[in-house]
Amino acid sequence: MLRSSGALSSVKVVVSGGFGVGKTTFINTISEIDPLDTEAPISEVALRIDDTSCLPDKMTTTVALDFGRITLDPTLVLYLFGTPGQERFMSMWDDLSKGAIGAIVIADTRRIEDCFRTIEYFEQRYIPFLLAVNTFDGAARFDLGQIRDAVGVTADVPVVECDARERESVKDTLLALLTRVLSTHDALGRA
Repeated sequence: MLRSSGALSSVKVVVSGGFGVGKTTFINTISEIDPLDTEAPISEVALRIDDTSCLPDKMTTTVALDFGRITLDPTLVLYLFGTPGQERFMSMWDDLSKGAIGAIVIADTRRIEDCFRTIEYFEQRYIPFLLAVNTFDGAARFDLGQIRDAVGVTADVPVVECDARERESVKDTLLALLTRVLSTHDALGRA
């Protein structure tokens, strides 16, 4: 877990969500190393399976994982693992989530229902998470309380707005997740 002794601590964070919600962009925006991604062109077969109606310019998709790293301060390094969004790749999620201290579930208000199975995944595994509502150009904006109600997460799950293209927004989202993880850890310690 996180140490306060001044020693370097590295932790794993999962970035997840549905197809095309901005997971690769989120990791690419914040990573201090050249991020690893497994982007592949969207095939004709995938076009018949995946709904790209809200994503007419999307030409590639993650087929295994995204990986990045960010040093938040001299004592804390986050390793970011992005999951593929399509259900057919969900078998990889257990490996990518193993050992994670928390997860960021990215949502797109144009397809809010796409985050339901992701939320359920982390709830069932008791992995602390937050919901990051990605601010796509031209997408409708909603009150975060309305989004919380729409997806049915409890009051202890943070719901934040995030622009996956903007470094400070991504950093703020990561810090909000760490706050959530620490509060969950503290609550368990008091129980």
